[in-house]
Amino acid sequence: MTQRIPATASPGPMEAFAQAFDDLFAKRSQREGFRRYLEGILLPMERNKTLTGLANAEPMVGAQHPQAQKLQWFLSESNWDVEQINQRRLALVKGEPQMGPSDEGVLIIDETGDRKWGHQTAHVGRQYLSSLGKVDNGVVSVETVWANERLYYPVSLEPYTPAAWFARGKSDPQFRTKPQIALELVKQALAQEMPFRAVVADSFYGENETLKAGLLELMVGYVMALKPSHSWWHHEGTPGSLWELAQAAPWQPQAPGAWQAVQRSFRDGHQETWWALEIEEGPYGTDKVERAVIASTDPTTLPSESTWYLISNLPAPGTARARQSTLPAADLVEVVHYYGLRIWVEQTYKQVKQHLGWAQYQVRSDLAMRRHWQLVCCAFTFCWWALRHDILTLDPAQQPQPTAAEARPEEKKSTPGTRIPAQLADRSPTRPSLARTRAHATALLVRLVHQAPAGPASRTA
Repeated sequence: MTQRIPATASPGPMEAFAQAFDDLFAKRSQREGFRRYLEGILLPMERNKTLTGLANAEPMVGAQHPQAQKLQWFLSESNWDVEQINQRRLALVKGEPQMGPSDEGVLIIDETGDRKWGHQTAHVGRQYLSSLGKVDNGVVSVETVWANERLYYPVSLEPYTPAAWFARGKSDPQFRTKPQIALELVKQALAQEMPFRAVVADSFYGENETLKAGLLELMVGYVMALKPSHSWWHHEGTPGSLWELAQAAPWQPQAPGAWQAVQRSFRDGHQETWWALEIEEGPYGTDKVERAVIASTDPTTLPSESTWYLISNLPAPGTARARQSTLPAADLVEVVHYYGLRIWVEQTYKQVKQHLGWAQYQVRSDLAMRRHWQLVCCAFTFCWWALRHDILTLDPAQQPQPTAAEARPEEKKSTPGTRIPAQLADRSPTRPSLARTRAHATALLVRLVHQAPAGPASRTA
């Protein structure tokens, strides 16, 4: 058998990463497309990460440029398997001692919604879009993200298809709600043998009884948020919601009562003292199937931005349920810590995804959209992979950094005929536009790591 012709190498450490996927592509053109797509995604956001932007062609007329056409074919028409790429990406992660998942981490359920127009684009519809914070026309995907206090990366994703796409609407057998999709993604993570301590999600999923029942059936732990108004049957005149119980629990700095102080540390070095309250009312309690926990920076005012109302099926240590349950026990501090890991998706994951062009695809088919998202996940994982291989460093003094305009792309103004000085990669790149790929990956890591949560929370005296 003749040896396969190698693809044109990517600059620096990206080539070693790309080679791990080569056997999944049958043709050299596919291996080339994989490298060129990742290179374009990782370049600074001087332009949108559309196909013409990735090919460095003119926005409109450049659609017929040969390089843009090659990337279009790679994304929409070639015959590579997107799920095989995802499995290989996860296998690379699992094979790295410093990146591999462990049962100390959590599986975060997240969703991303972005504005899209037209009626022919797959999964498009009028729905709530998290990137805009309102209802608009767009596409929503549900994702799972593995995370601990050191790092995080996407595991799987699935687009949500609005009911209008189905002949019988929400009654159609093929229609799936977002919580149903989330439960399927958790099952996929279990099938992929991704260890995690608990599933973590916001109140949209925490209020869904079907999802919680499915997780209980799977014997999977969870820590999810509830609405402050979450209530249960209670006698008239007695507190019957989480917010009312939090208000009724007395607290003073020197006399906290049932509130327990929890010290939370953050990556930038600052610490915050939170207060946590275990609820023993209604259907919730340390010896019941579900526990309700309230955590806040100020139990007196209960500020909405820094108060969590949580529900968990993890048993409390030393209880009868802990002795009977197959789930590991978690004390009050651990419950707060697990939910606190959502800071990854709230503060950095969504921003970095957008910087990598998550929503900037210009394709309509379901397959092409899934492929684009998976390639973004590969670029995202490459940043961590390069860091864990000591190829990249987070010390700005030891790495070339993007210019001020590149660090703030929204403020950048282009001038015709002006060239931005290139930053050098490890070797001469195949095209001048690739020279800054490595430095930009470092800049992304600086942003996402420095804002990350630090170690687990601790109870203070």
